[in-house]
Amino acid sequence: MRITVKQQVLLAPTTVLVLLVLLLGFMQYTYWDLANKRQEVKAIGSTFIALAESDMAARRLHLLLRSMQHTGMATPEDMALVADLYGRLQTALDRLEPFGPLKQSGQISQLKTLAENLNPADSPEVGKTAELFARFRTELSAVSNITQIHRNKLRLTHDQDINQLVQRTTLVSMTVLVLAILLGLYISVYFSRRLLERIQMLSRNASRVADGKLELPAAPERIRDELDALGLSISRMAKRLIQVVGTEKLLEGAEDERRRIAMDLHDQSLADLSAILRGLHNLKNEKSDQDIAIQAHHLSQDLERAIANLRDIMNNLHPQTLDILGLGAAIEAHLEQHCGNADLPEYHFYLDPRVNDLNLDRIQQLTLYRIAIEAIQNVIKHASASRYEVNLELREKTLVLVVEDNGQGIIEKSNHSGRGLNNIRERARAIGADVEWKASRFSSGTRFELSLFCN
Repeated sequence: MRITVKQQVLLAPTTVLVLLVLLLGFMQYTYWDLANKRQEVKAIGSTFIALAESDMAARRLHLLLRSMQHTGMATPEDMALVADLYGRLQTALDRLEPFGPLKQSGQISQLKTLAENLNPADSPEVGKTAELFARFRTELSAVSNITQIHRNKLRLTHDQDINQLVQRTTLVSMTVLVLAILLGLYISVYFSRRLLERIQMLSRNASRVADGKLELPAAPERIRDELDALGLSISRMAKRLIQVVGTEKLLEGAEDERRRIAMDLHDQSLADLSAILRGLHNLKNEKSDQDIAIQAHHLSQDLERAIANLRDIMNNLHPQTLDILGLGAAIEAHLEQHCGNADLPEYHFYLDPRVNDLNLDRIQQLTLYRIAIEAIQNVIKHASASRYEVNLELREKTLVLVVEDNGQGIIEKSNHSGRGLNNIRERARAIGADVEWKASRFSSGTRFELSLFCN
């Protein structure tokens, strides 16, 4: 999962904020439950008062109707009082609110139905009136008993509920606050330390590159955030800089090679040609035909040797086989021409046919050729080996050059500080290749391996 630097910075406060929001939600739910209980207590109180008013209005209405039915007289004042008492009864019953066990029992609806049957406007009979009032008051008494029991029960548990609510809310609030603080601190310390270490590593890598220490910093294996992208950019920048510096040093090496070639031409080929020139001058002074023939034969041999030396120098300067047949054939030709003598170590050369299909430019081919020749010369001059192998193969998209011997090992002798090894490193850097020396697969010796990624 990819988490950006911005998300890592905001993760700790976001976590604390989420926990606080959950805490507020819990407190809101708790007080909502308390509000519901208070509403129920209020409904019970209103119902209890309405039942008391209904009972009083029903008693007075019953007494007044019985008095009117016994006397058989009803004054307008009595009729107005009857209507008023019945209206109060209806009003009181309308204020009844169902709660707890009364929500599903239907007793309040039954009570209101009985009250409708007590309507004086229907002029009920004396016996029926008494029966209706008896049923009404019985039902009213049952509802009053239920209300009183529930009221007493809530009155006893109300204070306990409030205490428990306060304790529970306090405990949960403190727990969530402590958890939010600890979790926020842990996330902050974890990500800040992680970010700080990576920033310090990037700073050290950038400082080394700025100071000219051309060591390729390790690139991140995968891009997780902006710091990994920055690390990859620094690695690419360092690689480009190493290639530029390597190219400069390669040019310096080319100048050294030109200087060496000039010295070879001066010390060997020019000396050979001068000797031939002196021989020609001496030939003019010879009088015997036999002496002339002998001198001419020697001059011919010297001239052939000088021409061969010039060809070797020209071939070392730029092998024609490399342009005509390619990298593998050029290395094989060098081995056959210069490494096949009986006094030299035995060699084995393997060329992967797929190497010929690679699209290598001229600089890459020439650099790889020079590195291979240098590695072979190191084996011949320093390894004291009786056998070595040269392999040029393609592994997926990576070109691999291996020179492996069974000698005493150039690592221990040179400690990676020889001029030839430095030349190999600089040449490899110039084309973006990686080189390493390690123990050979033989019982002793050194394995040189070069890897070049090919698009």
